Amino acid sequence: MTTIKLYNTRTRKKEVFAPLDPGNVRMYVCGPTVYDRAHLGNARPVVVFDVLYRLLRHVYGADHVTYVRNFTDVDDKINARAKETGREISEITAETTQWFLDDMAELGALEPTHMPRATQYIPQMVAMIEDLIARGHAYEAEGHVLFSVESYAAYGRLSGRTVEDMIAGARVEVAPYKRNPMDFVLWKPSAPDLPGWESPWGRGRPGWHIECSAMAHELLGESFDIHGGGNDLMFPHHENEIAQSCCAHPEGEFAKVWLHNEMLQVEGKKMSKSLGNFFTVRDLLDQGVPGEVIRFVFLSTHYRKPMDWTEKKAKDAATTLKYWMGLTWELEPTANDAFQPEQQIVNALADDMNMHLALSFLRALHDKPQKLLDNARFLGFLSDREREMERKYRAEFPSGFGSGPSSELAALASELSLLWNNAKLSNDFSQVDAMKAELISAGVEVRMSKDGVELVPGPDFDPAKLEALK
Repeated sequence: MTTIKLYNTRTRKKEVFAPLDPGNVRMYVCGPTVYDRAHLGNARPVVVFDVLYRLLRHVYGADHVTYVRNFTDVDDKINARAKETGREISEITAETTQWFLDDMAELGALEPTHMPRATQYIPQMVAMIEDLIARGHAYEAEGHVLFSVESYAAYGRLSGRTVEDMIAGARVEVAPYKRNPMDFVLWKPSAPDLPGWESPWGRGRPGWHIECSAMAHELLGESFDIHGGGNDLMFPHHENEIAQSCCAHPEGEFAKVWLHNEMLQVEGKKMSKSLGNFFTVRDLLDQGVPGEVIRFVFLSTHYRKPMDWTEKKAKDAATTLKYWMGLTWELEPTANDAFQPEQQIVNALADDMNMHLALSFLRALHDKPQKLLDNARFLGFLSDREREMERKYRAEFPSGFGSGPSSELAALASELSLLWNNAKLSNDFSQVDAMKAELISAGVEVRMSKDGVELVPGPDFDPAKLEALK
């Protein structure tokens, strides 16, 4: 069996992954708050953990992996959106939940085993809060219930901070009813115009953190294998999840392995509305950027490194995917029960999800179209929908398809990029130099950088001279 190694945020090291029960490997990933479209940063953990889900299903069997990703559908942002628009909260959350599912499907993400909504698990949250109070880890104050951070000695271990550091570095809600500034809300009262549920502490609604603890316990048990999310959730959300879960269920260990993906930038800058570089997944899709291109750009950078979205990377990804489609569109995928992904690709994924290396091995299959197709689909590319669109296009333009210079240059750019990557490993650049010479002779400007290969037809471009490269 393939040995999987993952970087555990809790221990700060890469570890061999050994599931608690190989017959039921369990993973929980924090999902979106559904009040608007998912922005590009929201999509990165979806794609990252989709790859891990695919790997776990391959290694342990699809029927032996349980993946939970929640929807937060009770939140002050949702309440504010309802007040702003005059729409019903249930209408907003139903619409935006479906938006999220549709957009993530465009990125090639498989649906998790369970996708619980917070409002479906209010009784479980109330029960957990009651248990925390009974055990001396939470207290009621002015209609609120708060978790007592001082009652959990290991608080801060995940993020590596002391309580004093966290108080100094965080925005702490100042409230007279708190015993400690770091104590966080488990339950809060609801005004008549806000969503609310009856509880022992009056009509109210849960705090943000308790929902994940309650849903994870209900669907995965007191201990499970992997908890994931963006590193912006490490503190306070994941830190608080650990505290309340371990105190409510001290016989368990909550999550054994913690995985966090880094944040996303746009053209080297943090994505923000003030910089004018903030956009949603749907914005890109509506602009004609295929979902598989977004997925490819995401996976070209290791999940623990900041990912920089650039137009250049999107263009290069589109070129590569178009090249692969041109090689495979007439083929049929191998049946699941007869397909085994290339072991080099599996090993790359098993090494803390080294997708960059996996994609390099995938590129090397360009001369084996059937294997290229099957392994690309294993990684979430060349979907049935994309292939059907390709076939329809080719049927509509049978004579002109692929005859233009842009199509040929795109394919040649991908081929030169592959040769270049291989040359870096072997330190033999003779094939790269020979191909560059042929391209330049045909009047093509060759641009090679750390971002990839770009071929630009110059004023003396002669397509006929490209025949020697076919």
